[in-house]
Amino acid sequence: MTEQPAIRLSGLTKEFGTVTAVDHVDLEIAAGEFFSMLGPSGSGKTTVLRLIAGFERPTGGTIELFGQDVTSRAPFDRDVNTVFQDYALFPHMSVLDNVAYGLRVRGMGRKERRDRAGKALAAVRLENLADRKPSQLSGGQRQRVALARATVVEPKVLLLDEPLGALDLKLREQMQVELKQIQRDLGITFIFVTHDQEEALTLSDRIAVFNAGRIEQLGTPRELYEQPASRFVADFVGTSNLFDPDRSNQLIGREGEHTIRPEKLTLSVEPGSGEGVRSAPGTVVESIYVGSAIRRVVDLDAGVRVTVVERNDRSRAADQDRGDRVHVSWHDEDVVALIPPGT
Repeated sequence: MTEQPAIRLSGLTKEFGTVTAVDHVDLEIAAGEFFSMLGPSGSGKTTVLRLIAGFERPTGGTIELFGQDVTSRAPFDRDVNTVFQDYALFPHMSVLDNVAYGLRVRGMGRKERRDRAGKALAAVRLENLADRKPSQLSGGQRQRVALARATVVEPKVLLLDEPLGALDLKLREQMQVELKQIQRDLGITFIFVTHDQEEALTLSDRIAVFNAGRIEQLGTPRELYEQPASRFVADFVGTSNLFDPDRSNQLIGREGEHTIRPEKLTLSVEPGSGEGVRSAPGTVVESIYVGSAIRRVVDLDAGVRVTVVERNDRSRAADQDRGDRVHVSWHDEDVVALIPPGT
């Protein structure tokens, strides 16, 4: 990665009438980084992507691409390209011609553009399907064609607007692995928009979690998951057990709000023991088999419901059924303090 960021946003703001969709966002994205913008619908992540692409003009702030101010430039005058969820392939063109289209528009000669398009297809492992039409491809293959078409013009930054959203679960999981590998092979900065937290954790070098037009937290997948900075991030990124100040004081012995991830909790008939271990009694109200894990829902006597996730392996204790009395235990070091918004 170079010292010059691929993208720098400074005070970026976008208003639609009385609605502030993007609220003074400051952000730097490194060259060669796989960067994700994660958040629920209406959080501002897609609007930021459209502002970077030039499809929207900001109300305030600036956008820099490798040190060049592109805030007022048209989309075609920015060295970026976009892959959309619907892929927008030309149905009457072959796969090769779809990929070569951007080079054709730029006036490149037929032989050179077909050579370049062939190499781009090889990069996504579809060179043997060059003569097919998009209707003859699977969803995952069409997604890779869209990637090849976007990267063949060698943009400095590739923007991806929920490109895996239309795929079924198994294919989406396969494409997540392939997409990351393609990004590493090409070395292009990828900016990926998604509302799927597992997808963002799987793909990204860093993630910005958006909420109400602002970045709630910025960090690596591990940082966001292990050390969420706010109740919103803890609740949105993965599953969390949240404890308000009263329950925190009662169960954890600390002031303020706290969270514990479900896989950090353990169930047993007797209270947990050892240095730094705390336990609370409760009753199992639900036991859910999810293949690789068992998810237990427990109502603690203290008046809070928690979720416990146990690995489905030989080390797991005997199953607990609904109505069983149990103790939920955890280590103090696995409790995370949540910082209130605006502090």
